[in-house]
Amino acid sequence: MLDLSNHRQSIQVVLDKHSQKAKRFLRWYEDKHPDVGKVILEKVRQNDTLTCPMIQKDIVNACMKETLKVIIEDLNGDYFGILVDESKDISHKEKMTLVLRYADKNGEVVERFICLVHVSDTSACSLKKEIYSLLSDHSLSPSKIRGQSYDVGSNMKGEINGLKTLIMKDSPSAYYIYCFAHQLQLTLVAIAKKYLKVENFFDHVTNVLNVVGGSFKHRDLLRHHQAEDLKQLLKSGKAHTEQGLRQERGLQRSGDTLWGSHFKTLDNFLVIFSSIVHVLEVIEIEGSTSSDRNQAEYLLTKLALILPVVTATVERAKEHSLP
Repeated sequence: MLDLSNHRQSIQVVLDKHSQKAKRFLRWYEDKHPDVGKVILEKVRQNDTLTCPMIQKDIVNACMKETLKVIIEDLNGDYFGILVDESKDISHKEKMTLVLRYADKNGEVVERFICLVHVSDTSACSLKKEIYSLLSDHSLSPSKIRGQSYDVGSNMKGEINGLKTLIMKDSPSAYYIYCFAHQLQLTLVAIAKKYLKVENFFDHVTNVLNVVGGSFKHRDLLRHHQAEDLKQLLKSGKAHTEQGLRQERGLQRSGDTLWGSHFKTLDNFLVIFSSIVHVLEVIEIEGSTSSDRNQAEYLLTKLALILPVVTATVERAKEHSLP
Protein backbone atom coordinates (compact mmCIF):
# COMPACT_ATOMS: atom_id res chain seq x y z
CA MET A 1 0.00 0.00 0.00
CA LEU A 2 2.86 2.36 0.90
CA ASP A 3 4.61 1.63 -2.40
CA LEU A 4 1.45 2.22 -4.41
CA SER A 5 0.70 5.50 -2.62
CA ASN A 6 4.20 6.83 -3.42
CA HIS A 7 3.66 8.68 -6.69
CA ARG A 8 7.41 8.95 -7.40
CA GLN A 9 7.62 5.15 -7.69
CA SER A 10 4.81 4.86 -10.24
CA ILE A 11 5.60 3.28 -13.58
CA GLN A 12 4.43 6.35 -15.52
CA VAL A 13 6.76 8.71 -13.63
CA VAL A 14 9.74 6.40 -14.23
CA LEU A 15 8.93 6.16 -17.95
CA ASP A 16 8.53 9.93 -18.24
CA LYS A 17 11.95 10.48 -16.63
CA HIS A 18 13.63 8.09 -19.07
CA SER A 19 11.80 9.66 -21.99
CA GLN A 20 13.00 13.17 -21.07
CA LYS A 21 16.60 11.96 -20.74
CA ALA A 22 16.37 10.21 -24.10
CA LYS A 23 15.04 13.33 -25.82
CA ARG A 24 17.83 15.48 -24.35
CA PHE A 25 20.32 12.99 -25.78
CA LEU A 26 18.62 13.19 -29.19
CA ARG A 27 18.91 16.98 -29.23
CA TRP A 28 22.63 16.65 -28.50
CA TYR A 29 22.94 14.03 -31.26
CA GLU A 30 21.07 16.28 -33.71
CA ASP A 31 23.66 19.03 -33.19
CA LYS A 32 26.45 16.61 -34.19
CA HIS A 33 24.53 14.90 -37.04
CA PRO A 34 21.77 17.24 -38.29
CA ASP A 35 20.46 14.93 -41.02
CA VAL A 36 20.16 11.84 -38.84
CA GLY A 37 18.93 13.81 -35.82
CA LYS A 38 16.22 15.49 -37.84
CA VAL A 39 14.73 12.17 -38.94
CA ILE A 40 14.90 10.68 -35.42
CA LEU A 41 13.23 13.67 -33.78
CA GLU A 42 10.43 13.55 -36.33
CA LYS A 43 9.72 9.89 -35.57
CA VAL A 44 10.31 9.76 -31.83
CA ARG A 45 7.14 11.62 -30.86
CA GLN A 46 5.01 9.03 -32.64
CA ASN A 47 6.94 5.91 -31.69
CA ASP A 48 9.04 6.46 -28.56
CA THR A 49 10.87 3.16 -28.05
CA LEU A 50 13.84 4.75 -26.29
CA THR A 51 12.72 3.38 -22.93
CA CYS A 52 13.41 -0.14 -24.21
CA PRO A 53 16.45 -1.65 -22.42
CA MET A 54 18.04 -2.72 -25.71
CA ILE A 55 17.70 0.77 -27.19
CA GLN A 56 19.08 2.37 -24.04
CA LYS A 57 22.05 0.02 -24.14
CA ASP A 58 22.73 1.08 -27.73
CA ILE A 59 22.54 4.73 -26.70
CA VAL A 60 25.02 4.16 -23.85
CA ASN A 61 27.41 2.35 -26.21
CA ALA A 62 27.15 5.19 -28.74
CA CYS A 63 27.92 7.77 -26.03
CA MET A 64 30.86 5.68 -24.83
CA LYS A 65 32.34 5.46 -28.33
CA GLU A 66 31.96 9.20 -28.90
CA THR A 67 33.57 9.99 -25.53
CA LEU A 68 36.51 7.63 -26.11
CA LYS A 69 36.99 9.10 -29.58
CA VAL A 70 37.39 12.59 -28.07
CA ILE A 71 39.84 11.29 -25.44
CA ILE A 72 42.04 9.54 -28.02
CA GLU A 73 42.01 12.62 -30.26
CA ASP A 74 43.02 14.77 -27.29
CA LEU A 75 45.92 12.40 -26.53
CA ASN A 76 46.99 12.68 -30.19
CA GLY A 77 49.46 9.78 -30.11
CA ASP A 78 51.55 11.36 -27.34
CA TYR A 79 53.11 9.68 -24.29
CA PHE A 80 50.83 8.62 -21.43
CA GLY A 81 50.72 6.82 -18.11
CA ILE A 82 48.32 4.08 -17.05
CA LEU A 83 46.46 3.65 -13.77
CA VAL A 84 45.08 0.15 -13.22
CA ASP A 85 43.14 -1.52 -10.44
CA GLU A 86 41.06 -4.66 -10.12
CA SER A 87 38.28 -5.74 -7.78
CA LYS A 88 35.20 -7.96 -7.59
CA ASP A 89 31.73 -6.68 -8.44
CA ILE A 90 28.56 -7.67 -6.58
CA SER A 91 28.36 -10.93 -8.58
CA HIS A 92 31.98 -11.76 -7.55
CA LYS A 93 33.34 -11.33 -11.08
CA GLU A 94 36.81 -9.84 -11.34
CA LYS A 95 36.83 -6.45 -13.02
CA MET A 96 39.76 -4.31 -14.17
CA THR A 97 39.66 -0.55 -14.61
CA LEU A 98 41.99 1.37 -16.92
CA VAL A 99 42.66 5.11 -16.67
CA LEU A 100 44.99 7.14 -18.90
CA ARG A 101 47.03 10.02 -17.49
CA TYR A 102 48.56 12.47 -19.94
CA ALA A 103 49.16 16.15 -20.74
CA ASP A 104 46.44 17.61 -22.97
CA LYS A 105 46.86 20.19 -25.73
CA ASN A 106 46.93 22.97 -23.15
CA GLY A 107 49.75 21.31 -21.25
CA GLU A 108 47.52 20.40 -18.29
CA VAL A 109 47.78 16.93 -16.75
CA VAL A 110 44.46 15.08 -17.00
CA GLU A 111 43.21 11.63 -16.09
CA ARG A 112 40.58 9.97 -18.26
CA PHE A 113 38.67 6.79 -17.46
CA ILE A 114 38.78 4.41 -20.42
CA CYS A 115 36.87 1.28 -19.47
CA LEU A 116 35.88 -1.36 -16.96
CA VAL A 117 36.32 -4.91 -18.25
CA HIS A 118 35.91 -8.44 -16.95
CA VAL A 119 39.12 -10.44 -16.53
CA SER A 120 39.31 -14.21 -16.20
CA ASP A 121 41.93 -13.96 -13.46
CA THR A 122 44.13 -11.32 -11.85
CA SER A 123 47.55 -12.77 -12.62
CA ALA A 124 50.10 -10.31 -13.97
CA CYS A 125 50.19 -11.99 -17.39
CA SER A 126 46.40 -11.86 -17.78
CA LEU A 127 46.23 -8.20 -16.75
CA LYS A 128 49.06 -7.27 -19.11
CA LYS A 129 47.36 -9.06 -22.00
CA GLU A 130 44.06 -7.28 -21.31
CA ILE A 131 45.76 -3.87 -21.01
CA TYR A 132 47.62 -4.32 -24.30
CA SER A 133 44.40 -5.46 -25.97
CA LEU A 134 42.54 -2.35 -24.78
CA LEU A 135 45.36 -0.07 -25.93
CA SER A 136 45.41 -1.80 -29.31
CA ASP A 137 41.65 -1.30 -29.70
CA HIS A 138 42.27 2.45 -29.54
CA SER A 139 45.43 2.40 -31.69
CA LEU A 140 47.68 3.18 -28.73
CA SER A 141 51.16 1.67 -28.55
CA PRO A 142 52.52 0.20 -25.27
CA SER A 143 55.87 1.78 -26.22
CA LYS A 144 54.28 5.17 -25.45
CA ILE A 145 53.70 4.27 -21.80
CA ARG A 146 55.79 6.52 -19.56
CA GLY A 147 54.34 5.67 -16.18
CA GLN A 148 52.27 3.04 -14.40
CA SER A 149 50.52 3.28 -11.05
CA TYR A 150 48.96 0.41 -9.06
CA ASP A 151 48.51 -0.74 -5.49
CA VAL A 152 51.01 -2.92 -3.62
CA GLY A 153 49.55 -6.31 -4.55
CA SER A 154 52.21 -8.88 -5.40
CA ASN A 155 50.66 -9.42 -8.84
CA MET A 156 51.03 -5.67 -9.48
CA LYS A 157 54.41 -4.57 -8.09
CA GLY A 158 56.27 -7.90 -7.92
CA GLU A 159 59.94 -7.43 -8.86
CA ILE A 160 60.16 -10.72 -10.82
CA ASN A 161 56.79 -11.44 -12.42
CA GLY A 162 54.67 -8.46 -11.34
CA LEU A 163 52.67 -6.42 -13.86
CA LYS A 164 55.02 -3.42 -13.54
CA THR A 165 58.04 -5.63 -14.29
CA LEU A 166 56.42 -7.25 -17.34
CA ILE A 167 55.49 -3.86 -18.81
CA MET A 168 58.93 -2.36 -18.09
CA LYS A 169 60.53 -5.23 -20.03
CA ASP A 170 58.68 -3.98 -23.13
CA SER A 171 58.91 -0.28 -22.26
CA PRO A 172 61.84 0.52 -19.90
CA SER A 173 60.65 4.13 -19.45
CA ALA A 174 57.30 3.04 -17.97
CA TYR A 175 58.33 3.84 -14.40
CA TYR A 176 56.20 2.48 -11.57
CA ILE A 177 54.65 4.80 -8.96
CA TYR A 178 52.85 3.43 -5.94
CA CYS A 179 49.23 4.68 -5.83
CA PHE A 180 49.15 8.04 -4.00
CA ALA A 181 45.67 7.36 -2.57
CA HIS A 182 46.99 4.18 -0.93
CA GLN A 183 50.04 6.02 0.37
CA LEU A 184 47.92 8.79 1.87
CA GLN A 185 45.47 6.35 3.47
CA LEU A 186 48.27 4.26 5.00
CA THR A 187 49.98 7.41 6.28
CA LEU A 188 46.79 8.69 7.93
CA VAL A 189 46.13 5.31 9.57
CA ALA A 190 49.73 5.02 10.80
CA ILE A 191 49.70 8.54 12.28
CA ALA A 192 46.31 8.01 13.92
CA LYS A 193 47.49 4.78 15.56
CA LYS A 194 50.37 6.64 17.16
CA TYR A 195 47.76 7.92 19.63
CA LEU A 196 47.03 5.17 22.15
CA LYS A 197 43.39 6.22 22.68
CA VAL A 198 42.68 6.04 18.95
CA GLU A 199 44.32 2.63 18.61
CA ASN A 200 42.45 1.27 21.64
CA PHE A 201 39.18 2.66 20.33
CA PHE A 202 39.45 0.88 16.97
CA ASP A 203 40.70 -2.27 18.69
CA HIS A 204 37.51 -2.37 20.77
CA VAL A 205 35.33 -1.79 17.68
CA THR A 206 37.17 -4.54 15.78
CA ASN A 207 36.82 -6.98 18.68
CA VAL A 208 33.08 -6.33 18.89
CA LEU A 209 32.66 -6.95 15.16
CA ASN A 210 34.76 -10.12 15.31
CA VAL A 211 32.71 -11.57 18.18
CA VAL A 212 29.29 -10.62 16.77
CA GLY A 213 30.21 -11.79 13.26
CA GLY A 214 32.19 -14.80 14.44
CA SER A 215 29.60 -17.37 13.38
CA PHE A 216 26.61 -17.80 11.06
CA LYS A 217 24.39 -18.17 14.12
CA HIS A 218 25.43 -14.77 15.48
CA ARG A 219 25.03 -13.05 12.07
CA ASP A 220 21.57 -14.56 11.62
CA LEU A 221 20.65 -13.35 15.10
CA LEU A 222 21.89 -9.87 14.17
CA ARG A 223 19.77 -9.78 10.98
CA HIS A 224 16.70 -11.07 12.79
CA HIS A 225 16.98 -8.40 15.49
CA GLN A 226 17.42 -5.66 12.84
CA ALA A 227 14.26 -6.85 11.09
CA GLU A 228 12.26 -6.95 14.32
CA ASP A 229 13.57 -3.54 15.35
CA LEU A 230 12.53 -2.06 11.99
CA LYS A 231 9.04 -3.57 12.29
CA GLN A 232 8.59 -1.85 15.65
CA LEU A 233 9.80 1.49 14.26
CA LEU A 234 7.43 1.26 11.28
CA LYS A 235 4.54 0.27 13.54
CA SER A 236 5.15 3.23 15.85
CA GLY A 237 5.54 5.64 12.92
CA LYS A 238 9.14 6.53 13.81
CA ALA A 239 10.41 5.17 10.49
CA HIS A 240 9.11 5.30 6.92
CA THR A 241 9.83 3.22 3.85
CA GLU A 242 10.89 4.66 0.54
CA GLN A 243 13.01 3.44 -2.32
CA GLY A 244 16.65 3.35 -1.17
CA LEU A 245 15.81 3.73 2.52
CA ARG A 246 16.05 1.20 5.35
CA GLN A 247 18.63 -0.97 3.62
CA GLU A 248 20.03 -3.80 5.72
CA ARG A 249 23.36 -2.90 7.32
CA GLY A 250 26.14 -5.41 7.86
CA LEU A 251 29.34 -5.67 9.88
CA GLN A 252 31.59 -3.45 7.77
CA ARG A 253 35.24 -4.01 8.69
CA SER A 254 37.78 -1.27 8.08
CA GLY A 255 40.83 -1.73 5.88
CA ASP A 256 44.01 0.31 6.10
CA THR A 257 44.17 0.70 2.30
CA LEU A 258 40.43 1.19 1.70
CA TRP A 259 39.58 4.88 1.54
CA GLY A 260 36.53 5.70 3.66
CA SER A 261 36.23 2.20 5.11
CA HIS A 262 36.75 3.43 8.68
CA PHE A 263 33.83 5.80 8.28
CA LYS A 264 31.61 3.00 6.91
CA THR A 265 32.62 0.80 9.84
CA LEU A 266 31.59 3.41 12.40
CA ASP A 267 28.45 4.46 10.50
CA ASN A 268 27.17 0.88 10.30
CA PHE A 269 28.20 0.27 13.90
CA LEU A 270 26.07 3.22 15.00
CA VAL A 271 23.00 2.26 12.92
CA ILE A 272 22.88 -1.37 14.15
CA PHE A 273 24.17 -0.63 17.66
CA SER A 274 21.05 -1.98 19.44
CA SER A 275 21.29 -5.23 17.46
CA ILE A 276 24.98 -5.59 18.34
CA VAL A 277 24.16 -5.15 22.03
CA HIS A 278 21.40 -7.76 21.76
CA VAL A 279 23.75 -10.34 20.19
CA LEU A 280 26.43 -9.73 22.85
CA GLU A 281 23.82 -10.13 25.61
CA VAL A 282 22.77 -13.47 24.11
CA ILE A 283 26.41 -14.62 23.89
CA GLU A 284 27.00 -13.52 27.49
CA ILE A 285 24.28 -15.93 28.65
CA GLU A 286 24.31 -18.68 26.01
CA GLY A 287 27.94 -18.67 24.85
CA SER A 288 29.34 -22.12 24.15
CA THR A 289 32.46 -21.55 26.26
CA SER A 290 33.29 -19.54 29.36
CA SER A 291 35.82 -17.60 27.30
CA ASP A 292 33.10 -16.48 24.86
CA ARG A 293 30.79 -15.48 27.71
CA ASN A 294 33.51 -13.53 29.52
CA GLN A 295 34.56 -11.75 26.34
CA ALA A 296 30.97 -10.74 25.59
CA GLU A 297 30.57 -9.44 29.14
CA TYR A 298 33.80 -7.41 28.83
CA LEU A 299 32.80 -5.90 25.47
CA LEU A 300 29.38 -4.89 26.81
CA THR A 301 31.10 -2.80 29.47
CA LYS A 302 33.23 -1.12 26.79
CA LEU A 303 30.28 -0.29 24.50
CA ALA A 304 29.00 2.39 26.85
CA LEU A 305 32.39 4.11 26.62
CA ILE A 306 32.91 3.94 22.85
CA LEU A 307 29.33 4.79 21.74
CA PRO A 308 29.69 8.57 22.36
CA VAL A 309 32.98 8.58 20.46
CA VAL A 310 31.45 6.70 17.52
CA THR A 311 28.48 9.10 17.41
CA ALA A 312 30.67 12.22 17.54
CA THR A 313 33.08 10.88 14.89
CA VAL A 314 30.32 9.96 12.41
CA GLU A 315 28.49 13.28 12.87
CA ARG A 316 31.68 15.28 12.35
CA ALA A 317 32.60 13.26 9.25
CA LYS A 318 29.15 13.89 7.74
CA GLU A 319 29.40 17.62 8.49
CA HIS A 320 32.69 17.88 6.63
CA SER A 321 31.73 15.38 3.91
CA LEU A 322 34.85 13.35 4.68
CA PRO A 323 33.69 10.01 3.17
